[in-house]
Amino acid sequence: MSIHFADLARSVAADGQVAPEELLALRRLGWGDGQITREEAESIFAINRALSETSGEWVDFFVEALGEFVLNGTEPRGMCDEDEAQWLIGALDADGRLETMAELELLVRVIEKARNVPDSLKHYALKQIENAVLTGTGPTRCGGELADSHITGAECRLVRRIAFASGGHGPAAVSRFDAEMLFRLKDATLGANNSGEWKPLFVDGVANYLKGFTLPNAQLSHDRVKELEAFISDEKHGIGRFMGRMFNEAPQVRNHFGKVFGQRDASWGVTEREAEGNLVTENEDAWLDKMIKADGEVDALERALIERIKSES
Repeated sequence: MSIHFADLARSVAADGQVAPEELLALRRLGWGDGQITREEAESIFAINRALSETSGEWVDFFVEALGEFVLNGTEPRGMCDEDEAQWLIGALDADGRLETMAELELLVRVIEKARNVPDSLKHYALKQIENAVLTGTGPTRCGGELADSHITGAECRLVRRIAFASGGHGPAAVSRFDAEMLFRLKDATLGANNSGEWKPLFVDGVANYLKGFTLPNAQLSHDRVKELEAFISDEKHGIGRFMGRMFNEAPQVRNHFGKVFGQRDASWGVTEREAEGNLVTENEDAWLDKMIKADGEVDALERALIERIKSES
């Protein structure tokens, strides 16, 4: 971190405001060497905590700069490892809770833009989104309000972004963790003046978990991506060996090449798993029965969910 960046960060934090020229200077100094360092990232967090008010321009810079540090600060780009995830969690939890909408937007954006993130960050994100919906108040960055008495349209959009995030438990796929969060939100806000976006979000989300199709290796781990990228860059290995390993380890790659060349080997098992993924299994059915019976009644949202599943079966 440059001395000028540190001095400017202290000056901004001291008076609790970021003037347009100061924000421009932070951008220029932060990206002066083409990357955001950890020291700069920590200074940006400190500024955010000290601000009495946050403008849209500041939130954009905060999310952009810290997202760049977390996702692209180390190789492979577009991912964060466990150490980076724990750093982010610690920075967000420095005072025990997410203080600002900028911090909440950063958390959502990292999960949304990442190729994959550690489970610890996924679970933390779900908890924070749930807390924001149930206890948060005030304006969101993208318009609308957080409310602690009902589910707003802005909150629905936040929940949808995190539930279907590419870096979540499955790319664009809802996990059991996500689905159980949706049930908790439903139970906590039954009878409230919720947004019209809430019912389709609940039904879409839980139905996606029950009937969605995902491959077990749809997401590669941080370590596996590093291994593959190192392999690709190693000129001593031939392309034939690389393609052989990819075909052995990634059914979705084999499926892609099969379509290109007009072949689809049934032994790959993708067709069967696709069909199975569209069915509600015995375990999923037992889970759904347990969730619906938890409060002793079948409410309107649960009835809509049941109808959706029946109509698609």
